[in-house]
Amino acid sequence: MTTIAIVGSGYMGGGIAQVLALAGYDVRIADVSAEIAASSLQRLIAEAGQFAADGLFPEDAVERVTQRITAAESIEAAVVDADFIEEAVPEKIEIKHATLARISQAARPDAVIGSNTSTILIASLAEAVERPERFLGVHFSNPAPFIPGVELIPHEGTDLSLVPFVEEIVAATGKQTAVVKDATGFVLNRLQYALFHEASQIVEEGIASPEDIDTIVRTTFGFRLPFFGPFAIADMAGLDVYAFCYASLQTRWPERFATPASLQELVDAGKYGTKSGAGYLDVPAERTPELVAYRNKAYVAMQKLLDELGPAPIHPAPALEEETAR
Repeated sequence: MTTIAIVGSGYMGGGIAQVLALAGYDVRIADVSAEIAASSLQRLIAEAGQFAADGLFPEDAVERVTQRITAAESIEAAVVDADFIEEAVPEKIEIKHATLARISQAARPDAVIGSNTSTILIASLAEAVERPERFLGVHFSNPAPFIPGVELIPHEGTDLSLVPFVEEIVAATGKQTAVVKDATGFVLNRLQYALFHEASQIVEEGIASPEDIDTIVRTTFGFRLPFFGPFAIADMAGLDVYAFCYASLQTRWPERFATPASLQELVDAGKYGTKSGAGYLDVPAERTPELVAYRNKAYVAMQKLLDELGPAPIHPAPALEEETAR
């Protein structure tokens, strides 16, 4: 059995603790004080009850969370005999350094330590860890109980033989892992902030409002993203088409939208994506009809789900008409 400690019991750390407990792990949570950890535990139990009532967690979630999660008196008490420890304290390097130093001093020498940092270089955090070869990034996304992807980020000194151990823990929660190199922003936030940067520039240029941009993203290319990543989408669209579109964008922004070298190399080699049987992902041409059928079915199912859920409650509800009779 694997014992897990979560240091930092706030929104992210608490959510990670919940899914690990539901996966059958014994989890200890710790925070800056025993009182905060105990309060967080009560919040996690109450949340589990609400999530279960809403059909988001199993019906016995409260029982499982209550049985599996305990609040430790201190960071040291939480990590002392843990097999895996996840640090989830605020995204400030000085706080993380101080916390990771306490964790690594109190933990077993063979305990694996992860950090839920969003953007800080893992190598920079590793400076505070004793035996940094057992340390890596394990980046869950917000909200941790419901977002299925987790970035695993070894630094140059990480013992890579430990990665499968962490992958197994994450897989037990039903989530999917991707192993990426240690670089500022990793993959998730580098892409997310690139999109936000371009969207904010479009607003500042007066081309569209934030509301209209959100509508376009949700209902066009963003609609595809639950099923296909950017390379699969490009392969299906046609890499030659992408090259033409880059050329068009370059008439206004030649540097910002310079054609990626990898794209140009594929197009020059006659590899246009699914229609030629070779592209970024090398999907065989004979599978194209099957892929198209899946795509169409997926998009229709997504629209039905959105229709069932209704619009997100972002904008104020329409005001009720005043009564005409008093």
